[in-house]
Parts: sequence; C-alpha cells; structure tokens
Amino acid sequence: MTVTTAEHTRSRRRWVVLAIGVLAQSSACSFVYGIPFLVPQLRDTFGLSLAAVGVYVAAPTTGLLLTLVAWGAAADRFGERRVMALGLGLGLGSLAMGWVAFGPHGDGAGVVVLLGLVGALSASVWAASGRMVMGWFPRTERGVAMGIRQTAQPLGVGVAGLVLPTLGQHLGPFTALAVPGVLCLVAAVLIATLAPDPPREPRPEGVPVRSPYAGTPLWRVHLSSALLVVPQFAIAVFSTEYLVRQQHWSIAAAGAFVAIMQVVGAAGRIGAGWWSDRVGSRMRPMRQLAAAAVLVLLAFALGDLVAPWLAVAALAVGAVVSVADNGLGYTAVAEMAGSWWSGRALGIQNTGQNIVSAAAPVALGAIIGVAGYAAGFALAALAPVVAIATTPVRGERPPSW
Repeated sequence: MTVTTAEHTRSRRRWVVLAIGVLAQSSACSFVYGIPFLVPQLRDTFGLSLAAVGVYVAAPTTGLLLTLVAWGAAADRFGERRVMALGLGLGLGSLAMGWVAFGPHGDGAGVVVLLGLVGALSASVWAASGRMVMGWFPRTERGVAMGIRQTAQPLGVGVAGLVLPTLGQHLGPFTALAVPGVLCLVAAVLIATLAPDPPREPRPEGVPVRSPYAGTPLWRVHLSSALLVVPQFAIAVFSTEYLVRQQHWSIAAAGAFVAIMQVVGAAGRIGAGWWSDRVGSRMRPMRQLAAAAVLVLLAFALGDLVAPWLAVAALAVGAVVSVADNGLGYTAVAEMAGSWWSGRALGIQNTGQNIVSAAAPVALGAIIGVAGYAAGFALAALAPVVAIATTPVRGERPPSW
C-alpha cells in the first residue's frame, strides 16, 4: 500500500526522529560548548595564559561558523540522515585519531587544529537536524517540535558541565572529550538506523530551484533573530557575575539560580512553539517576545540603580523571555525557505546568531566595565527595539512545504 507524505508525517515515527535529533544536537553541543569547562585543565596542561586559552575555546565555534552553510547545502542535496551521520562519524574518528597521534594529554597546536576540525564536522547537525524535524512534522506541530529541538543546547551544555571538569582533572582535558565523542557515536548510529529522511517532493529535473530570498522576507528574519541574541547573552553571560559581585550572593547560590533558570528557559522555548502553533504565526509571537525583552532589560537597569530585588526578578524573567523566541526564528526560516533550500537558510541563520553570540559578551563586557550594569543593559535593550521593527509580521507567508 502506498503511504502518502501526510501519513508519514503523522506517524509515530516523527517523535522518535525528534528524540534522536535532540540527542544528536545535544551531543554536538556538549563538545562545541563544553570546552570552557576544561579551561583550568587546559591552562595547567599547556601552561597557557587566560588570553591564550581563549584560542582553544574559540576553535570549535570557528570551525562551526565556517562550515554551517556548506553542510546545509549538502543536506538540501543529499538528505539529512547522510549528512548528520557522516559529520558525527567523521568528528568522532578525528578525535580518536588525534588521541592516538597526540597521546592522552594532547599537543598544544595539534589540539587547537583538531578542535576546529571537529567543530566543523559537528556543524552537520546544526544544519540538518532542523531540516529533519521540519520535514517530519506538520505545520500545526512544528512550533512545539522545534521548541523541543532547541532545548538541545542547554541539555548539551548541562551534560558537559556535569562531567567534563571532573574527567579533565583526573584524565586530562583531551581524554575527557571522549564523553561527547561517545555521545556523538551513539547519535550517529541511531540516525543511520532509526531516523530516515522525511519524505519530500521529487527534485525538479532540469529546472533550477529558485532562491527563496528573492520572494520572502527571510533576511529580515535572520536579522531579527540575530538581534534577539543580544538580550539572551546579556542575561546568560552576566547573571552569575552580577549576583555574586553586586548582590553579594554566594557562588553556589548564584550557580543554582542560573541553572534553574536554564531549565525554565528550555521549557519556555517549547511554550513559545506551542503558542505559535495555536495562533498560526511565528512572527507575531516573536515580535511580542522582542517587546518583552526590551521591558526586561530596562527593568533590570532600573533595578540595578534603585531596587536590587527588581534586578533579580528581571534576570529570572529574562532568562525565560530572552530564549523563548529562538525556535520561532528557526521554524519561520525553514518554512519560508522550503524543502529544497531550508538547509542553506538554516545554516545562514545559525551563522548569524553565532557571530552575534561571540561579539555580544565582549561588547557588553566593555560597556559594563566602563559605565556599569544599568548602562550596559539599557544599551543592550536597543537590539530588541530594532528587532521589533525588523520582524516581518506582515510579510509572513504560508510555508512552501
């Protein structure tokens, strides 16, 4: 019996595919964003200054940024399963060969190159897992599905934070990376065996697939999403420091506060996706969340000046509000781009957000160091203000797949 695309999409397999996609993304995140947890061990092992160790921390992200669009194009052309399994498999193989070549403690320059290479290979998951989720879920469930998929980053960072520091201390920083390596291996096997590519229309023979950037406001979605990274990282990066230095909390209490807010923020991503499914729009909720981010940042600035309790409350609310839009942008990009361009479009989306996430803490840190937290967060509020104007609510169109 012939099974239609709609029947495939409604099948129970979509939830299995989503779970595997979350595992794959979490595994890759535990490597790319797990290196900061090994900073003390890296400094001790290689005799690095704090500035020099930043090269090691930046290497996986640099590799990621350089290859996201290329992996997205590969997913558009060859399918998600091949791309994800190949990238994760090659990444694990590179780690294993590096361990054999360098030994358990690694070699300074060699480790930097290896970290960049594995980051570049892991970019396959960023580019293809979103495509896979979008293809398996109908429009009425995509918001929730992508919201769940976007919880992979905090999950991956959480796993890295729990295991990498201890393993790095006892086994060396290079050997500790076996944990994300094994997770990537498990994900690659599950992808290859249990996560088939979603069904899609045959590629038109002899007819070039038209770029969606000519007829949709995709660039505005990219811009708005990148701008909304600023409040997210303002709160994520500086919350612990602010609570310890300015509010005189203990490190343990501040860490627990931030950890709890990370969990609540992950739930907020799913809630925002459910909201977008119910209202039939990704951009309207995204614009409203941008407005909420403005209010949160300004409330924090006011609280820092006159009411410390208000600043803490703003951090708690902001930890949810500032990340809730993340899945909405990805869903909108994939829907506007269509099934033959979504890999490349999601690669561009990821690239823009990662560039801003690297630059925002540096710029905000400099401003806060000179003018204080109130001024820094008030200036950060300009980014979501611009995002309110650039989010294309009126230009949002029904998806092409």
